[in-house]
Order: sequence, then structure tokens, then C-alpha cells
Amino acid sequence: MPKLVQIISANKRFKTPEGDSVTALDDVSLEVNTKEFITLLGPSGCGKTTLLRSISGFEELDSGEIIIDSQEMKNVPSYKRPVNTVFQSYALFPHINVENNIGYGLDVTGCPKKERNQRVKETLQLVGLLGYENRKPIQLSGGEQQRVALARAIINRPKILLLDEPLSALDRKLRQSMQLELKNIQNKLGIAFIFVTHDQEEALTMSDKVIVMNHGKIVQIGTPIEIYDNPMNEFTAQFIGESNFFTGKIDIIEDILTIKTTCSNTFYLRNFDQSKIVKEKKITVSIRPEELLLESDQFTEKYFIECNVKQIVFLGTDFKILCEIGNNKIIHSVIRDTHRNNIDKCKVGSKIKLYYNPSSFRILKDD
Repeated sequence: MPKLVQIISANKRFKTPEGDSVTALDDVSLEVNTKEFITLLGPSGCGKTTLLRSISGFEELDSGEIIIDSQEMKNVPSYKRPVNTVFQSYALFPHINVENNIGYGLDVTGCPKKERNQRVKETLQLVGLLGYENRKPIQLSGGEQQRVALARAIINRPKILLLDEPLSALDRKLRQSMQLELKNIQNKLGIAFIFVTHDQEEALTMSDKVIVMNHGKIVQIGTPIEIYDNPMNEFTAQFIGESNFFTGKIDIIEDILTIKTTCSNTFYLRNFDQSKIVKEKKITVSIRPEELLLESDQFTEKYFIECNVKQIVFLGTDFKILCEIGNNKIIHSVIRDTHRNNIDKCKVGSKIKLYYNPSSFRILKDD
């Protein structure tokens, strides 16, 4: 697939009011393909918005390169770059109606009136706002305002659309609906989207590729399934979904790896790279809460964790069971509501077994 954006060794530091400096981007390199939906995911202050602003031209890198559509962007101002941005605040003009908000970019460039009106109509239809042309922003809901901002950004037909947490002001139900609509609009437009969020659900729902960032660095790149199923380090495993972590030493290296942990449990792992395993080496492994089960099957009957139930929390479609194991360590298991009969047998204070498949554990790299 053609490389639309190439970022090579991007570095950016900011001075603080106290006279110090902080690193926003630390040797960041990545590529974005044509028609790809990329999400920059990470906690506040990880560098994702700085990277987005650097692509758009609102920030200049201290060093490194940004190449868009085979053109180096150094000293190219934002208004000359083939990108548009949808901001978190929407930044709509409150005194003009929806039609003129959307058509503003075409008016500035002197687009002929007939073409301008046709493109505004097409864009209104694309974002589902036909019939809203004469409304002012104050007469729109949050979701409708978000669509106007999106329409205004895409009407100039940029090669890349940058979105800086545009759904953060919406309520949960509307936010989930807009996630799907954004992906559908991106498919219809056939352009690249680079989306910034700290919400893992948004990243997993919409993305072709997720870029996980922390402390100005990229810590993992992959599809949503790759990121979720195979986190490379503790940060990713913890930030994307929930995980239980166990630290211990490698005891026996065979087809199934045996690990003795600091919480007095022994765990067994399958599907690991034996070339990277050394006996007595300290190791950290993770397993998702939904992979710890109340019932065994042919793959799990020999593998379990004995624990004491501390708390049971109803989550709507799931139950979360908090259990204590050795050294007062608390682990989580998530059980589907369809297994309510098994959950009803769990009482706070009772001893239970949580079964696991040895293939469900992941060996993590040091952060």
C-alpha cells in the first residue's frame, strides 16, 4: 500500500514556566498508508497531540522529518499542507448557519458558487445533516455540532484528516454511535484518518492500526486485535483493557514453561519462544480477566489458580470477581452473565478455582 505519511525520528521538547524542559516526542518514527485509519492512543501528556499538531504544521519539530505524499514538510505552513483538522472544541462560527460554516473553506479559496453549493450539499448528505442548513450551532446537539465540524474539515478534500479527540465532549451512547459513523464516513471518503484519543474503546472500534504512545515514545504498533491479544509490555497490557500481572522466576523449560511466582503460585505457559527463555530468569507474565474461568474443559482442567473471593461486582453483561491469592495479591476474573449459575455458587469469603489455558499467558518485555 502506498505510504502517504512518513515520520522519521521526530523529536520535540517544550520549555516549562520553571525554566526546565519536557520531552513531547522522543525519536518517533511511523508510516501511514493511503486510506488507512490510524489511532494515536495513550494517556494525557504522552505526545499524541504534539505529533498530530506536527503533522498539521501547527508545531515545528526540533529534529526529524515529516513527509506527506512524497513532499518534505519542513517550513511548509499549515494552510499549504494537504491536511485538515477536526478539533476537540469543534471551533464552529456561532453567528453563521450550518451551510456557511461548512462552506467557509470553499468561500475563502474562491470556489465558484455553483460548485460550492453542490459540494456543501454532498457533504451535508454524507454526514447526515441535510435539512439542517439554516440552523445555527447553538441550535444543534453535541453530536450534530461534531458532524458540522467534520463536514467543514472534509469539504476541501484533504488527503489526510486529523482528529484531535473530537468525541470527548459527547455522552457515552452518542460517542459509541459516532465511532461507527466516523469509520463509515472514512470508508466512503477513501482518505487517511489520523485520530487522537486516550479512550481504548475508540481505538479498538475504529482503527486499522493503533499506535500506543507513552512518555513521547511509541511503545507498540499493531492492529486492534494484535494490540489486545499480544501486548508487548506491561504498559500496553494495562492501558488496553485489563490484565493480571505475575512476576516470578523460570523454573522448568519444556514444551510447557513452569514459572514460580512471588505470590506463591506456580503457572504454566505454552506457545513461547524458547530461544529467549533462560532458567532462573526473572519474568513478568499477564493474563486477561476474561481468560480466568470458573469451569474447566479439556484444555484447562489441570491448570488453575486457587483463591479466596473478596468481592463480586455486577457490570451489566458481565460479573467481575475479585480474588485474593498468595502475599495478599488481588486478581480479577470477568465472567459473562450467561454463566450466572456458576457465579451464584461464588460467595464472598469462599475458596474457588480459576481455570486457565496455558496458551492464554503472555510474556512481557520490560517497559
